[in-house]
Amino acid sequence: MTSQKNKLSTEKKKLFNKVFWRSFTLSGTWNYINAQGVAFLYCMLPFINAVYKNKEDRVAAMKRHMSYFNITVPLVTFPLGIAGSMEEENATKSDFDISSINAIKASLMGPLSGIGDSFFWGTFRVIAAGIGISLAQEGNPLGPVLFLVLYNIPHLLTRYYGLKLGYNLGGQFIKKAYENGLIAIITRAAGILGLMMVGAMIYSNVSFTTSLQFDMGSMTFKLQEILDQIMKGILPLGATMGCFALLRKKVSANKIIIGILILSLIFSLLKIA
Repeated sequence: MTSQKNKLSTEKKKLFNKVFWRSFTLSGTWNYINAQGVAFLYCMLPFINAVYKNKEDRVAAMKRHMSYFNITVPLVTFPLGIAGSMEEENATKSDFDISSINAIKASLMGPLSGIGDSFFWGTFRVIAAGIGISLAQEGNPLGPVLFLVLYNIPHLLTRYYGLKLGYNLGGQFIKKAYENGLIAIITRAAGILGLMMVGAMIYSNVSFTTSLQFDMGSMTFKLQEILDQIMKGILPLGATMGCFALLRKKVSANKIIIGILILSLIFSLLKIA
């Protein structure tokens, strides 16, 4: 029994190590369609292949993790661990709510990115850079080395132990959540939060305004001001929903991007937007 337990533990360590090393590729395939989604799937493949023996189940899991995902890189292993634990639950429970996997992933992106940006980009990197630059200015060749060491120690520790923490927390939390019915509430709340995040991202990242105006007597009406009174950000929302409708009709993302570039040029020449 002990040898079997040790064997399972060794296999789990190998699995974690594979996911850990793959997590360094997170931004390698970043794109405007699903951001880090492709790389997240690549990181999840060891979990998926270990959990699902049926080809159809593996394909379904792969499609599931190709969805949009974007997070501060050092913290990605935490949702990876949770997602891996949830996939194991899905493989063993016929009544598992599959939609909860992506819902929880979406709900973690915003809060974890806020924490990660503050600590890693705004704190650790600045402190490490300050120390490294001060040494480099004095002609000390250890300046760049010290910068990399000071930044990467907390980064690598967070990345390595975040995977285990997410996996262990995911299994225990999901078990309790299913027992008391909390998983349904969390899934719904996470879905709502995910929609709020998408709405905020559209408003902050999609820039689309119009300069059209028209005169009525002695008064000049600016179309953009009228649209803002109806709903703030209505043009970016309309453009985003239009792109989404085209994607659902299987229109190539490259064609949509080229179409946006052409329309932008036309609107600019006509001074419409």
